[in-house]
Amino acid sequence: MKHTLPELDYEYTSLEPYIDAKTMEIHHSKHHQGYVDKLNQALENHPDLENKSLEELLKSLDEIPEDIRTAVRNNAGGHYNHSLFWEIMSPQVGGEREPDGDLKEAIDDAFGSFEEFKKAFKESALSRFGSGWVWLVESNRKLEIISTPNQDNPISEGKNPLLGLDVWEHAYYLKYQNKRTDYIDAWWGVVNWSKVEERYKEFV
Repeated sequence: MKHTLPELDYEYTSLEPYIDAKTMEIHHSKHHQGYVDKLNQALENHPDLENKSLEELLKSLDEIPEDIRTAVRNNAGGHYNHSLFWEIMSPQVGGEREPDGDLKEAIDDAFGSFEEFKKAFKESALSRFGSGWVWLVESNRKLEIISTPNQDNPISEGKNPLLGLDVWEHAYYLKYQNKRTDYIDAWWGVVNWSKVEERYKEFV
């Protein structure tokens, strides 16, 4: 089973002014496609692995043959991370939307309030040295904020990612240059909290 690049539910222009169209085009059609292609290349001589899902690969990295383990870790992670990233964003949500329902209650319980959650998430994103991701995850029916380097994913740590922010420079440099803080602040304007809550309900 060949892995494929997922189609977006919106146009490259749809997330403006928060994320510009050129960044979206390059990020999706070049960077993400690259992870898909390199993952397929790594797996092509391993038919037992070709039929595994991304989740199965990422949960069992220690079982991957050593000669392709790093390639699978990086590229299955990159494929999964970006697929989730596109999914939890939407052009319809507007800039002031907040979660509600069970997810809001869980965020309030874990962090004190939505604003405190955003503050802690931003601090984690700003403190990630170099390239990586920041995540809201579910673990043992509780919410946490964690950060992973490169294309590593919380699934490999036994945690369930609900929301992920790409803080690799290619995700924001065309529009925000070195101003990662501006990118983070703008990104909240396209988070689709309904989709994040759907993911939360899958795990709890």
